[in-house]
Amino acid sequence: MNIRKAGTEDISRIAEILVFTKRMNYRSIFRNDKFSFGNLQVLSAAREYINNPHLLDSIWVYDDEFVKGLIHIEGHCVKELYVDCFFEGQGIGGKLLEFAIENHAVTYLWVLKKNERAIAFYERHGFLCKGIWRYEDGTPEILLKMER
Repeated sequence: MNIRKAGTEDISRIAEILVFTKRMNYRSIFRNDKFSFGNLQVLSAAREYINNPHLLDSIWVYDDEFVKGLIHIEGHCVKELYVDCFFEGQGIGGKLLEFAIENHAVTYLWVLKKNERAIAFYERHGFLCKGIWRYEDGTPEILLKMER
C-alpha cells in the first residue's frame, strides 16, 4: 500500500473511479440520469485532467498494485474522497482520510445531507456536523459542513 501524489499516469483510473462511484453514490440522491449517464463520462473526466494537469496537484491516490482510491485536498478541506466500488469496505477510505489529517492538517469537509453512509464514515473518523450548511450548486440538495 502506498499513498502518493497523483500523476498523469493515474488519469484513466482517477476518471474511472470518479465517474463510477459518483453514479453509484449520487444517482439515488440527485435522480438525474441525463447527468449521470450523459454528462458524466470517463473520457470527458480524463480529458479534463489531460488538458489541465495542474488539477492533479491536489490529488493523492491509494496505490496497491494499481489505484484503488483517491483524495482531493485543498488547504485544510477534503474536497473529494472516493474509493473504487470494488474495494469499498477494506479500509482504503479511512487510510486516505487519516493521511489527509496527519499530513495536510485537514479540519473540515462538505457532505450531502442525504449521504448518510458518508456522514457515518466521517463521524467514525472524528468529524462532526456543527449546524453549518449550504445548497449544492444548482440543486436543492443540502451540503453539511463536518469539522474535526
